[in-house]
Formats: sequence, C-alpha cells, structure tokens
Amino acid sequence: MRKQRDRGQVAVEYLGFLPILLLVALAGIQLGIVAYAAQQAGTGARAAARAGTLDEATLDPQRAGRAAMSDWVAERSRISPSEGSGEFTATVTVRIPSVVPFWDGFGSVTRSATLPLPEEDE
Repeated sequence: MRKQRDRGQVAVEYLGFLPILLLVALAGIQLGIVAYAAQQAGTGARAAARAGTLDEATLDPQRAGRAAMSDWVAERSRISPSEGSGEFTATVTVRIPSVVPFWDGFGSVTRSATLPLPEEDE
C-alpha cells in the first residue's frame, strides 16, 4: 500500500529542481559569451592598431578591426582609433549579448591596443 502513495515523488522533485538546473546552465553559457566577447574585442583592437601603424593607407583601422572579429561580435562593436605622441591606439567596445530572457543588463566590454608609429625618414 505504501508504494502507491510514493509513486511520482521523484518526478515531482525533478520538476522542482529543473528550473535551477536551467538557470545554472544559462549562467555558464553567459559567462562563456562574456569571455568570448572580451577575447574578440582584444583581437579587434590589435588588428585596428596594427592597420593604423602601417605606412600605406590601404586599410582603414575600423575595417581591419571588424574583419578580425566574428560577424556577430563585429555588429555589436564600436572601434575608436586615435593617434598621438608617436603611437596609435585603438579601443574596441563590444555590447555583450544576453542569453537570459528578459535580462539585458550585462553591459559591454572594452579592450585597447597601443602600438608605436613608424619613425619617419628624414
């Protein structure tokens, strides 16, 4: 008689714990996206700074930075090149996308790269 009263207890406990498991999984995925966005921002900043230090003006630093990043990250990025005092700095800011529904408060990540400008021949 006792076995029939306890039937389905495991299923009810599993259903109660399932939202917690899903939240932990989404948090793990979100952390991976944050790390990937930061890595891509660094790659874009280095590529933009490298293009800005070239003597040839064939490649725009902003286009070089976007080309070095994944398409979905490049769409969410802003590249700010600046030149001064013998060096070129490129700053890339990427808005972090959210995988958690109804929560878009993850902000953005910013990375910069600075390279020396080539010395001009006299």
